[in-house]
Amino acid sequence: MNHAVWCFACFCMFEAVSLEIFSLDGEWKLLNSNSSVSVSAEVPGCVHTALQRQGFISDPYYRFNDLNYRWISLDNWTYTTSFSVPAHVRGKGKAVLVFEGVDTISTVSLNGVVIGKTDNMFHRYDFEVTGLLKDQENVLQVWIMSAVTYASQRSRAHTEYRVPPDCPPPVQKGECHVNFIRKAQSSFSWDWGPSFPTLGIWKGVRLEVFNTLRVLSFSTVPKYDSGNSSWNVEVEMFFDVVVASKALVLVSIPLLHSEAFHLSLTPGQSRKSFVLQINKSVSLWWPFGHGEQPLYELEIQIKVEGGETFNAQRKVAFRTVELIQEPIPSSPGLSFYFRINGRPIFLKGSNWIPVHAFQDQVTADMISVLLRSAQKANMNALRVWGGGVYEQDLFYSLCDTYGIMVRRLKSHPSVVIWSGNNENEAAMAADWFNISAAERPLYVRDYVSLYVENIRDLVLQEDGTRPFLVSSPTNGVESEKEGWVAHDPYDPHYGDTHYYSYYNDCWNWTAFPRTRFASEYGFQSWPSFSTLRKVSVSSDWDFSSKFSSHRQHHEDGNQQMLKQAELHYILPNRSDPVQRYRDTLYITQVMQAQCVKIQTEFYRRSRSDIVEGKGHTMGTLYWQLNDIWQGPSWSSVEFGGKWKMLHYWAADFYAPVLSAAVEDEGDLLIYAVSDTHSERHKVKATVKFFSWSSFDAVCSLESNVTTVKAGGSTLVFQHPISALLEQCGSCTRRSCVVTFHLSSPEGQMISPLNHLFLSSPRHAEGLQKPGITFTVKDAGIVQSFVVTLRCSFPAVYVWLDVDDIPGHFNVNGFLMLSNTSTVTFGAWRPTTAEEITANLHITSLRDVY
Repeated sequence: MNHAVWCFACFCMFEAVSLEIFSLDGEWKLLNSNSSVSVSAEVPGCVHTALQRQGFISDPYYRFNDLNYRWISLDNWTYTTSFSVPAHVRGKGKAVLVFEGVDTISTVSLNGVVIGKTDNMFHRYDFEVTGLLKDQENVLQVWIMSAVTYASQRSRAHTEYRVPPDCPPPVQKGECHVNFIRKAQSSFSWDWGPSFPTLGIWKGVRLEVFNTLRVLSFSTVPKYDSGNSSWNVEVEMFFDVVVASKALVLVSIPLLHSEAFHLSLTPGQSRKSFVLQINKSVSLWWPFGHGEQPLYELEIQIKVEGGETFNAQRKVAFRTVELIQEPIPSSPGLSFYFRINGRPIFLKGSNWIPVHAFQDQVTADMISVLLRSAQKANMNALRVWGGGVYEQDLFYSLCDTYGIMVRRLKSHPSVVIWSGNNENEAAMAADWFNISAAERPLYVRDYVSLYVENIRDLVLQEDGTRPFLVSSPTNGVESEKEGWVAHDPYDPHYGDTHYYSYYNDCWNWTAFPRTRFASEYGFQSWPSFSTLRKVSVSSDWDFSSKFSSHRQHHEDGNQQMLKQAELHYILPNRSDPVQRYRDTLYITQVMQAQCVKIQTEFYRRSRSDIVEGKGHTMGTLYWQLNDIWQGPSWSSVEFGGKWKMLHYWAADFYAPVLSAAVEDEGDLLIYAVSDTHSERHKVKATVKFFSWSSFDAVCSLESNVTTVKAGGSTLVFQHPISALLEQCGSCTRRSCVVTFHLSSPEGQMISPLNHLFLSSPRHAEGLQKPGITFTVKDAGIVQSFVVTLRCSFPAVYVWLDVDDIPGHFNVNGFLMLSNTSTVTFGAWRPTTAEEITANLHITSLRDVY
């Protein structure tokens, strides 16, 4: 048994009356190495953004500009600003220049004196400048070296042995040696994004001056005392002290408790901890779909002898988390699941990548739209991918509010686990980089030294409230037993797994690993035409164009999509080349949605099953939620926030109560999957067979009422398909489709309507062009509109697209098995029924050929 328990609170900044802060954000001067380029630049910001805003370059995302603007990343750049400070500031005891984030290799000087260097994009740098400040103009310069050049130099200097991979695959059009620099690894390119090795001052800059002390940072971590059945809040504070001081610290949660602590501080930097004991009952924080997300206000006030005061407020939440790795009856290996507040929670979600290649262009709205989209798709977890950036505080605060579990920042209740790396254990075990047997011990030693003896030990030293996984995927404690690099880190009997298979038929659910936890899996698709049109021209609108090839950064990705789609659908063949291009984009999204649906439903069904020793799956995080630019990827939300078909379907396959069907050895099996904890649903399954040529159900059946176990998967319907087809009379595998849902004994629908094809739609008999028409009316609710659809024949994968009007429909990509259907559209900006009518495109499967 391997349990780890933790819980946390949120983060904010101190306000102090004695500490004077001068923001140096705003307009700086930007110069390249030979002074041929000189423009004004905003800080926070980066070189690419500055050049674009000043009209020196066009949109870096446009067509082939990632290659055309490569010169920017190969040059060195200097940021310069000047500032004045009041005369009394020079008399303060200490002055510090604070850089929250510099990207990446830089030398910083003030008034001609070098005050420090930076070499880590993610690190905050404090440079003391006491005695260097002038009354009038102070000149601050940040010289930034090309990250590409620096990484190359570091690689050449490391001659003892090679550090793979040297370069990304050619298909990624990227830069080399990114593993020699502490910078967003994806900025040198990835299989879902461009190569933009950014340079800049990407976070805020300020001058802090003070006589006595300043608070560097602090954290608040609630911990549950099981012995006393009570909560404590551990407050940890970091100080920078000039003069020995005494202070009174008042920590208060107004609804729960207040307590005062005496504090003695000596010159230098120090850490102090206080424990606020909570003797009242608290409301627990739950993941989305399992309860509320109450956040308590915590207030801190520091009164220093002499009259100086510091004040701060932040949110605190109470909950426990355990990562359970223990034996499972009738199965070798160990479980791998999360228990929140004592309850097992099935994690439903996706993977998060950087929102933009240029982080200064990431807005609060971008983050909010993506996280709201995740919640609306019934997700309760996001895996923040390790090759990107440490997300801004807003991301974590919103996750706290929305109940979405993530990783990083110990003061947030949404954080559930640390992980040292992504896929490095698997790379070592499977020899991705052709390391000889003689060299292997050296690389294993390096791996253990870096990720275990350094990163893991330091993280657990700083935060002992949650578990640390050295890698992902991993076998967890089993990998530890095998010296931290397991023989097979993808062993489905342990830990988490990643699984991708692009040429095998994704409808064959028996090929998927019956894993304990699926933390990566997925299929690519292209984004919508309206998203691509912003960065392309008409000559690009062909699936075999140079643009389509250039935008694809995954080897054979475009062909993989078409070959997977062709297994079950007739590929678009209309004569109009632009329409055929739009249809091809559509068919890739159809394929992706159907493939991920089948795999996710398999994992959700497997939560209660042990088959040949495998199963008890307790998490599905498909790759990936969001996009970094306009191009093909595994995402369910396009760059800009538009939902792909996959995301609409995720709302159903992640529903709290799901009906899922498969064909197994000739039988139709329907399962009820429930995320509830205490309720034991009594349900019946309603099963209907529809002909492709008629809106009337050929036949309808109901199962007996079955009790569905809480937090589990229950078989509620089983019949041989051949018998069902015979019973229905005029149905064959090719002429009919099966629909089904769960309802209460009284007939109330409690799961989304689902479907199962008995043969590939490409072989469907009787499927006609549906001839869909529509009308749009104002729904009478702000920015909500009703779209009424009418068709002459049943339609498959009905897709509504309103081009650039931001928002989403309540359903999309659905089977239309009646001649009339209504859909609502919620817009994210003011619009009209007339504008929606003018921009609405409707496509169904039979329309594309």
